[in-house]
Amino acid sequence: MAGSTLASPSAEPVSGAAQTSAATSPGRETWKRFRRHKLAMASSFVLGTMILGVIVGPWLWPVPINEIDFSAQLQTPSLKHPFGTDDLGQDLLARMIYGGRISLAVGLAAMVVATFVGILIGAIAGMSRGYVDNFLMWVTDLFLSLPQLPLLLVIYFFREQLKAVFGVEGGVFILIVIVIGGLKWMPVARLVRAQFMSLREKEFVEAARAHGATKFRQMVHHILPNAIGPVIVAATIEVSSAIIAESTLSFLGLGFPPDIPTWGRLLFDAKDHLDSAPHWALFPGAAIFLTVLSINFIGDGLRDALDPRRVI
Repeated sequence: MAGSTLASPSAEPVSGAAQTSAATSPGRETWKRFRRHKLAMASSFVLGTMILGVIVGPWLWPVPINEIDFSAQLQTPSLKHPFGTDDLGQDLLARMIYGGRISLAVGLAAMVVATFVGILIGAIAGMSRGYVDNFLMWVTDLFLSLPQLPLLLVIYFFREQLKAVFGVEGGVFILIVIVIGGLKWMPVARLVRAQFMSLREKEFVEAARAHGATKFRQMVHHILPNAIGPVIVAATIEVSSAIIAESTLSFLGLGFPPDIPTWGRLLFDAKDHLDSAPHWALFPGAAIFLTVLSINFIGDGLRDALDPRRVI
């Protein structure tokens, strides 16, 4: 414009292309902040490698998980058996790959159940006032106060019925997912309730309410998208918690049947051979440790990336 001057002698006008590149989308900004978390990036690589391994592993290592070879009992890791063998001569690498599919699937499925129930109860409680909110929080506190391990024993009361309907593996899988997910939703519910109670008084929600938006529309279209960041972080932590719960059940002999080699079941079978075959317990234990540790670091990275107030 005629007569305009620069703010300083060294200042230069900003072109339109530079202005466009400076404005980044929220998703790109979140990814940029997540990449700065070195442990989260390294954990993502480790977890992705493990997931890819259990998916494509059967094609790369097509050894039957139940192939018994008594001449190869309790062999240490070798080229023929990279993870060694168990007391029946079964290849531990093949059983680790198969068990990883089940353990990771249980963790993800239980997380979906816990997150769905937690969001549903937390959203209703956060949008309600009076006795509805008080009752739902009373139920949440009741579940939080109950000891979880004894409640997990209810698996034995229903496993036979589900086995008859969905088969041995499918019935136990559904039962374990429902039980673990049904005992992990409480932290998500309390978090969602706190987010909803804070956001429901914001100006954009008041504007939507003034335009005649129903409570359901306020919840789904206005409040929940703005509360999803902490929920994603909580859901990530629930995956590791569910994997630990399934491994605990299998280690106690309460999970999948003995012929289904989950990581926890492999640890249970290896406990009597720790002196003669430590590799039998080392590999499934390391897999559980790396998976849980990676998921926790990814959760830390997501927490930092989704919080615009945190400086990385």
